[in-house]
Formats: sequence, C-alpha cells, structure tokens
Amino acid sequence: MWIDTHCHLDAHEFGAESLAVARQGLDAGVSMIVAMAVERGNFAAVAELASSAPNVTYALGIHPICIPQARDEDLAVLRAAAEAALGDPNFVGIGEIGLDFFIPMLCEPDMRAKQERFFREQLRIARDLGLPVMTHVRRSQDQVLKHLRQIRPPAGIAHAFNGSFQQAKTFIDLGLHLGFGGAMTFTRALQIRRLATELPLEAIVLETDSPDIAPSWIHPGRNTPDQLPRIGSALAELRGMDIDEVRESVHRNTLAAIPRLASYPGR
Repeated sequence: MWIDTHCHLDAHEFGAESLAVARQGLDAGVSMIVAMAVERGNFAAVAELASSAPNVTYALGIHPICIPQARDEDLAVLRAAAEAALGDPNFVGIGEIGLDFFIPMLCEPDMRAKQERFFREQLRIARDLGLPVMTHVRRSQDQVLKHLRQIRPPAGIAHAFNGSFQQAKTFIDLGLHLGFGGAMTFTRALQIRRLATELPLEAIVLETDSPDIAPSWIHPGRNTPDQLPRIGSALAELRGMDIDEVRESVHRNTLAAIPRLASYPGR
C-alpha cells in the first residue's frame, strides 16, 4: 500500500473532516499518513488525530513559517514532547522543520538568523533522540544542507524537493530521501519531472502535502491523501515502470526514511 509521508491533516481547510479524509485515504490504498505539526500549538492536535485514525502517524516540529511567533521556550517544549512521545508507536519523527527563504519577511536578517537557530536546535533534538527529520527546503536547499552536514540526524526527507541534481546527490549522501508529490504531475514542471525521472528510485518517497500542492487533475482545489496512488501512477509513467514495482520500491524507501513506520501498528 501507499504511504503519504507529508500531510497537514489538522489544517483548517479540513475543518471537522480530518478523520473522514484519513479514512478516504485508507479506502484508496493509503495505509499510512504522516501528519506534520507546525508549531507548539498543534502538537496535541496531530497526536490526537493519530490516536483516532488507524492509518495516521505524526511528527512534531516548528515550521519555518511559524518562527516569527515562536518563542525560545517552544524548543524546550518540543524536546520534552518528543521525549515523552518516544513510547507512542504513532510518533515517527521531527517535522516539519527547516528554512524558508521564499517569503520576503522570512528573508530579513534577524528572521533568517532566528530560522537557522531554531532549525539547528531541532536538528539536535532529532539527532539526540535518534529520530528522522522532515525538512522544509523552499529556496533554502544549500543552507539546509550546510546545517545537516554539521548536525546529522539518522534519516529523513527533503520535503517537496525542487533543487538541482547536485543538491539532490548531497541530500542522498547525507542519508536523506527526497519527497515528490503533486508538483510533478504538471507537464510544465520540467525540472521536477526530470528529477523524478532520473534520480535513483531508491532515493524517492511520495507525499501529498495536503491540503496544499494539489496535483494537476484537482488543481487549484484542496489536496487530500487519497490522491497519492494516482500521484504514484504519475511517477511510474514518468519512469516507464510498472506501478506495482514503483509502489513496492517507494514503500521500502519510506521505511528507510522514517524507520519507526516499520513497527507502526497500522502497518
């Protein structure tokens, strides 16, 4: 079955439908969904969703877009929450974390420095606890790589990857996998489609980033995890491969990228 490695299942776009959306994914063949936290305020929400749905796991982290409102004490809260969750089989990693140098306000010197400080501390949490990271790399691949070289988590994913082949190789060499989703279904997304076609298949995992990055057939509508099998079919078509072979390979890749999924009860 398919694994959605990146989803914001508690997003306001889903309202009260989050559990129904997870069930629709399961009915479509999505056996596991990783729900990302983005700030201290939704740590409990993603954990509660995971405890309420048979195919939902969760990660805890502070997203770069939430850094302007974040306080230093939130890092201590994250570390304590992650340590406490190590006994929870639904808890799988640290995410969504990273750097965003696309939004102008986040590119101001003070905010860049705060982003990098929070990212480094979250990498330390992941390293210290032996957890994978789910990294946000928008316009920031080289900077993310710089910090990953210095503070090495055991595994993880470069989410919504859209860098160069050299950057891809460096992420892979550092032990991370590369996340692909709805963006590669657009014929105009030439670089992403080249990457999805030519990178080693063992480096690739799949994601929806629901409710965002909707694939071409529902754009600009709300994305949902049940779209993942068709996204997987798009990857198989790009690579000229059998869909079952792609699904099995991507499944193995995902368990390597997020090792705690291997013992997830819903598996």
